[in-house]
Amino acid sequence: MRRVVFEPVQIAEPEPPARLCNHPGCDGAGEYRAPRSRLELDNYLWFCLDHVRAYNAAWNYYAGMSEREIEADIRRDTVWQRPSWKLGQRHGPAYEARMRDHFGVYGENGGGGQRRHARSPGADASTRAASARDQALAVFDMEPPFTQTTLKARYKVLVKMHHPDAHGGDKAAEEKLKIINQAYTTLKASYFA
Repeated sequence: MRRVVFEPVQIAEPEPPARLCNHPGCDGAGEYRAPRSRLELDNYLWFCLDHVRAYNAAWNYYAGMSEREIEADIRRDTVWQRPSWKLGQRHGPAYEARMRDHFGVYGENGGGGQRRHARSPGADASTRAASARDQALAVFDMEPPFTQTTLKARYKVLVKMHHPDAHGGDKAAEEKLKIINQAYTTLKASYFA
């Protein structure tokens, strides 16, 4: 018969928590973080589970703000805190290229004043390509030099203005959109190929 000998096992005392709960009078472990305030979202208080639940239940992000401030904050959040404006109130990235300067205040070309394109009935391919490029520039109302970004911005503006859906399916708008698309393809091929 075998004898079983039991040796006494020493139970280690639990280690104290790395962080204590920030709630007054609580000795629990602070395992759950919560922001200190609306203005200090990256600065945390550490709570045990029961106290973080109570803190979250009482949390009011808009505490101390007036109704106007709350409304303004909500509106800023709808555009991810980035500035915005009503459509048509501000100018896009290609505005300077389209600006009219009839008196020459802004320089020699005036940032794009009225352009007159001479039509030359050229028979060779280079003259026809130049003519197609000139027509495309006239459709886009632009003068070189321009960047691919400004060309694309102008294209988007023209598409929004002349899209058939914006004109109730008008056939004239559809034809204008076809011309804009062809001009965009021509300019991309001419300048950025």
